Amino acid sequence: MIFLDFNLPNATTWFYFSALLAVALFFKFSRFLSVRNWDVVALFLQVPGLLLLRQPGGELIGYIWLFAGSAYFVARCLLDLTLVQRPALAPNLNLGGLAWMAGAFFICLVAVAVNREPDRAVDRPGKDPLLTKEAEKRATDLVDQAQANNVPTFDARLWVGRSLALLCHLAVFAGLVVVGRQHFQDLHAGMAAGTFYLLLPYTAFHVEQWHHVWPMALVVWAVVFYRKPALAGLLLGLAAGTVYFPLLILPVWWSFYRARGTGRFLGAFALSFGLCLATTGLILWFDNELANSIQSLRSLPDWQPWLPPTTKGFWTGMEWAWAYRMPVFVGCMALTVATAFWPAPKNLAHVLALSAAALVGVQFWYADQGGVYVLWYLPLLLLLVFRPNLSDRRPLPINSETDWLFRLGRLAYRVAARIVHLPETPVPQR
Repeated sequence: MIFLDFNLPNATTWFYFSALLAVALFFKFSRFLSVRNWDVVALFLQVPGLLLLRQPGGELIGYIWLFAGSAYFVARCLLDLTLVQRPALAPNLNLGGLAWMAGAFFICLVAVAVNREPDRAVDRPGKDPLLTKEAEKRATDLVDQAQANNVPTFDARLWVGRSLALLCHLAVFAGLVVVGRQHFQDLHAGMAAGTFYLLLPYTAFHVEQWHHVWPMALVVWAVVFYRKPALAGLLLGLAAGTVYFPLLILPVWWSFYRARGTGRFLGAFALSFGLCLATTGLILWFDNELANSIQSLRSLPDWQPWLPPTTKGFWTGMEWAWAYRMPVFVGCMALTVATAFWPAPKNLAHVLALSAAALVGVQFWYADQGGVYVLWYLPLLLLLVFRPNLSDRRPLPINSETDWLFRLGRLAYRVAARIVHLPETPVPQR
């Protein structure tokens, strides 16, 4: 049927049309030299590098481009620490129009997932983490068992991965909207950030690899619940337990909650992180692969900058320079450690900027196609672009009279006092 004969544009066409549409929606022509306008254009900075990687013979230039673009984003995140006064710049489309556009973009993303050819194994960046791989395997088995008529050409694993990726993208979009509504006190800004997220071409790259999006969905929702340290810690611990890189933003969040829920945040983080590691260990132990996996992890050069890289990326494209990866790694780790102490005290704007900078920093030293993992920090960059002044957004002080954890502690003490005949006055809790 002629009305169903629809072909998606190629990656280059998508890049041009999405850039033109982003300018039409978010560019403030009345304030041509504003930071917002530059950010709208700069968010497309990494697309040419990703396109060059698809061009035979363009890999080295592509990785150099991505390396330079990552350096710009780190500088932009650090500059954001100085941008206290932020004028309210509304998008050029009203709330209803943005919501309609977001729905249309999500349908386009579904169309990409349905029609896109599967990536070749050599083109798949990043190794699937064990927990996400196991979850995908179990979901694939359920799909295979549910098929009444087994179609030989149906690749259940491919479609399960793409379906999970779409759900994670939807979770990121919803989280951006809720952050705008609750913490920016501007639903319009939240909808703009979510719409821009779905508009950008990065969401369609490697669409079946849902483990690229899953951790950032958890991080975004940790931002949503930042006023609840325990819940934020659980979400960040789950993200770090499934994919390692959210560990690098732990110092920022620990400093953010200092004297305002640090203990419960770290406790919840350690609980969920430990459960993820324990689950991973049990899976490997039941499959008799624990020893081999530990040995493989210890010899993997992707995250060990003192070992020569063996996978495609910037450092293998410039083999003479791979030794410089070590000082780059040291510099990134120094920045990560510094975020625990500077600035102090932190507000939500500091958390967004420094978390994004730490995650962009991974791109410099990670050996396996470092630079292509734009989705690891893209939602935080969008929150930086659309945020208002957040100097007053800090964790709430904990009131011992109304806090649920203090209540639970007092109840536990009363029960214990009746059992072992302790004094009636409860000990102070922290």
